[in-house]
Amino acid sequence: MDLRRLRCALKKKLGTKESWESKMKLRHQHEKEKIELQMTPMIDIVFQLLIFFIMTFKIVSLEGDFNIRMPASAPSDGAPDEDQLPPMKLRMQAGADGALATMQLNNQAFDGFKQLHQYIFELVGDDAGPGGAMEGAEVELDCDYQLRYEHVIEAITAVSGYRTEDDQIVKLIERIKFAPPKKPAE
Repeated sequence: MDLRRLRCALKKKLGTKESWESKMKLRHQHEKEKIELQMTPMIDIVFQLLIFFIMTFKIVSLEGDFNIRMPASAPSDGAPDEDQLPPMKLRMQAGADGALATMQLNNQAFDGFKQLHQYIFELVGDDAGPGGAMEGAEVELDCDYQLRYEHVIEAITAVSGYRTEDDQIVKLIERIKFAPPKKPAE
């Protein structure tokens, strides 16, 4: 019975449903709250990520620094320099499986890349500096279409230079160009 009295007293005090809803200040469920995105924390995180990647970035030395000139559309008709070495043409022929069959520099045959490297070193030397023999030296690589790429890289390594025991790079020939590729006859 006390419960009934309590309900009646509450009804009298609060009144109708609309009046007690306004007194209790309940949120209406049909109203949606507008969510605001905070841009400042997002920008802070972006800058922290940027700084992290900049600070952890490691610059590695270049693996091969080659001055390679690709064939031009037409050769120029300029007078050759008297101090310049004669043009060198390295002809590399491939076997049936793409392996290196023959290698000739200006019609002189070589058995391997070490022999080619030694010949280039004797021809050019390590005469560094302006006016040196290697400044004007240039090699044109004429490779068969089927030749595997690894042999081309070995040839570039043999003529371009070497690394000493104390990790110093000695350059031999910096100017390397390629003859236009010739597709095999079928």
